[in-house]
Amino acid sequence: MCKYYCVHFSMLVVATSGAGFVLGSGSAIDFAGLCWTCTGTMMVAASANSLNQVFEKHNDALMKRTMRRPLPSGRLSIPHAAIWASSVGIAGTTLLAYKANILTAGLAASNLALYAFVYTPLKQIHPVNTWVGAIVGGIPPLLGWAAASGQISLNAWILPAALYFWQLPHFMALAYLCRSDYAAGGFRMLSFTDASGRRTALVALRNSLYLLPLGFLAYDWGVTSGWFCLESGLLTLSMVAMAFSFYRDRTAKGARRMFHGSLLYLPVFMSGLLIHRLTEDEQVQKEPNSSKLFGFLSSENLRLDRENDDEIIKTRKESPIRNHTRPPVAYASVAPFPFLPAPVYADCDL
Repeated sequence: MCKYYCVHFSMLVVATSGAGFVLGSGSAIDFAGLCWTCTGTMMVAASANSLNQVFEKHNDALMKRTMRRPLPSGRLSIPHAAIWASSVGIAGTTLLAYKANILTAGLAASNLALYAFVYTPLKQIHPVNTWVGAIVGGIPPLLGWAAASGQISLNAWILPAALYFWQLPHFMALAYLCRSDYAAGGFRMLSFTDASGRRTALVALRNSLYLLPLGFLAYDWGVTSGWFCLESGLLTLSMVAMAFSFYRDRTAKGARRMFHGSLLYLPVFMSGLLIHRLTEDEQVQKEPNSSKLFGFLSSENLRLDRENDDEIIKTRKESPIRNHTRPPVAYASVAPFPFLPAPVYADCDL
């Protein structure tokens, strides 16, 4: 199950950045830009995974699922792997800067540094590495969105948030299944210090619950139609049910069920986002006709005000009593100097 996990993870990074590109596109999708973005992302992800294996060569040699990788098995030397990782990382970042924009390239370079130089050493220091890794996994959709739109808006955070909260139950189940292997490799995972598995399962359950409002937010922020809100809610409830089952049955069987369920959740969630996404034209049509209503009310109020003004003028003209107005100086004399008598002016017809 874990044999080719890094390859699968790299493909996941490419898929999520591609999904972010589509979601960030307007009415038309730039397929050439999508291909360039996915290519650059794949190169940066390959660089990050290669550097990870360079730094963890000795740890991988102690773990059953990783001891046959090229570096621990001796099929590849560290200098060759380091040169390859550096070259492909620089090339991928440059490609994104040239074919997309500087923001996209900056996100890719930052994520590469966060994965290789923060997350990787942190795995041997503290269990918080899982949360840092979840941040790393949530950045690729932002990268794709930035490549398509040139900016990061509020509704760009739906898919990154889903990836962040999804990764925690996913990796908690994996860490529970492979905890003896992680312990042999010297990695500090939460499951390694959680003999009963209660804390591990509770983290999985809590973050599964955090996925619940994302479908409504996607609809409320104009990213998708209302159908996605319903489908996402039902899908997330099934994820929560599996996490709750894992919490009640903290065994390898329960963890495996949680792991396989999480593998199914993410592609279905992303497919729903892409199927029900709203283009710019559809977002405009979705908006209520509040502007038209307010415009009508404003014009109606203006018409009533004009009619009232006309009535007042007509009444004054028809009144037998002449309206005498005091010159402005009279008011000025009274206001600042109330102890002085106001000057008297002859009545004047205006």
